[in-house]
Amino acid sequence: MATMTRPAAEPQRTDSEPEFRPPKYRRPFGVGRDTVVQYAVLLVIALFVLAPIVPTLIQSVRSEPLYEDGGVFTLDGYVHLFTDAGFGTVVWNTLLFATLTTLLSLLIAVPMAVVVVRTKLPFGRFFALTMQWPFFISSLILGFGWIIMYGPAGFVSTQFRELFGGVPWNLYSIPGMAITEAVALAPIAYVFCANALRQSDASLESAAQVCGAGPFRILTQVVIPMLRPPMVYSSILVFSMSVETLSVPLLYGQPVDIDVFSTFLYRNGLQSVNPDYSVLGAASVVILAVTISLVAVQAKLLKDAQRFVSVRGKATRPRMLDLGWLKWVSITAITFYVVFGALVPILGLVFRSFTLIFTPLRNPFDFLTTDNYATITRYDSYVQSIWNSLIVAGVGSVVVSILAVFAVMVARRSTFRFGRLTEYLALVPQSIPGIIIGIGFFWAFAYAPFGLGDVLPGTIAALVIAFGLRALPSAFGSIAPSVMQIGTELDNAARVSGADWVMTFFRVLRVLITPAFAGSLVLCFVIMLKEYSPAVFLSSADNNILGTTMLELWAQGSTGAVAALATIQIVITATFVALAGLLMKGKHHA
Repeated sequence: MATMTRPAAEPQRTDSEPEFRPPKYRRPFGVGRDTVVQYAVLLVIALFVLAPIVPTLIQSVRSEPLYEDGGVFTLDGYVHLFTDAGFGTVVWNTLLFATLTTLLSLLIAVPMAVVVVRTKLPFGRFFALTMQWPFFISSLILGFGWIIMYGPAGFVSTQFRELFGGVPWNLYSIPGMAITEAVALAPIAYVFCANALRQSDASLESAAQVCGAGPFRILTQVVIPMLRPPMVYSSILVFSMSVETLSVPLLYGQPVDIDVFSTFLYRNGLQSVNPDYSVLGAASVVILAVTISLVAVQAKLLKDAQRFVSVRGKATRPRMLDLGWLKWVSITAITFYVVFGALVPILGLVFRSFTLIFTPLRNPFDFLTTDNYATITRYDSYVQSIWNSLIVAGVGSVVVSILAVFAVMVARRSTFRFGRLTEYLALVPQSIPGIIIGIGFFWAFAYAPFGLGDVLPGTIAALVIAFGLRALPSAFGSIAPSVMQIGTELDNAARVSGADWVMTFFRVLRVLITPAFAGSLVLCFVIMLKEYSPAVFLSSADNNILGTTMLELWAQGSTGAVAALATIQIVITATFVALAGLLMKGKHHA
């Protein structure tokens, strides 16, 4: 006979057990705060991205400056640009300079990334670090160092000429410009290629070894072809950065009348007594179109990147290839790049800051002095430029990193209908040259409503905005991978508990992305401390930064003072990066 069982009685809730009640949020006009925040992030990013672009487009078809009345629609700026301004030569010089820089950067970076990551290289970890540290040095400072050491009257050039009767190089030429710029940009291509090699599966290399292929054949026919995506990405990035760079073309090209895009804008805008703003706007639009087109080409070329995927679910430990005697050739090549490309110019710059005369014709140790630093401390404007750079980099890195966090959350961690647009807008500034950002904001601030045109120009806030826009894509790219690695089940659990999108971020995700936020702070600080090109058009006599002050002193022939300021910037950067490394030690996911 079957027995009947009574269902278990439900436990009685006692007064001591709190009843779970999901949080309630006010929805004024039926709109939740998550929607408000998401639209606010989109509008803020759109405002800052479009602020320098729209005035530039308007100025290119306007007969008078934006801040003056009476202008009419005209295309004379484009007509004069392509007929009377010698712009064809500028285009050719820019194309030649950017192409040579890109080729040299890849020739330096790709073989070294393969050798360091995929072969048995003595002191491989040390060489991996030394290949990256030139990134932390501004190309402006590197240009100063190269002129001091390898220029016509440089220390190395003079010594070489005394020994051999002449020098085989000429910095004041397009190849000389390209070599210096390639030294500065090669670490970028190296990082992309090295990271791709570390993440790739080594099964293809093992299969080639089984088939009897030697190390050299495996590298040339298996490893390097798989690097096409990072090579394409880095080459287009280096090319676009070469198109926009101002420092090396200004230092090397201006004395011998070699103009590229950036120096053309600098000469016709800042140095011109009566600048033609229509031509300046038209040239800016052309350069902007070129850089944006490069980004579009990059996306098109990498559309079929799945063909190069070698990271599969079953990972294999890569077997380091033995190059034999070629490893010593590799070590020599890396050492030559680091020592003669970066270390010698930087050490020469530092030593120049402590001498009155720096030439091998006279013993430099007989002219040791601290007068160059005394000159810096003697003038308040020079000291203020150091503080201004620290303020811009410090405040800007915090603001940009916070904005990048919200942009990543909206783009990658929400159901916001314009999330993809938010991501595109956050990445657009990587295709806008810094000097055009400076020109665009110059016009935007002059045309700004509500009296902002009388407040922002020539202030620290203007520099923070312009430099921050330059650093936004880097901050977004630094934070996005960490956010994508966090499982969505955490978000779902918070939503089930009644949390909205804003509460989910502040209670759950905020702590998890803190290391990535710290990494973004370091990256943005270094980028904004090195930056100077927007400040050429935005800074004032009272709000100069290190870069603009060094350019002014260089134009005056104060080489010692320039070397002193450059040394101070190097020390600040090295100290900050070292402290950040100590703080994030052990946080490999940062």
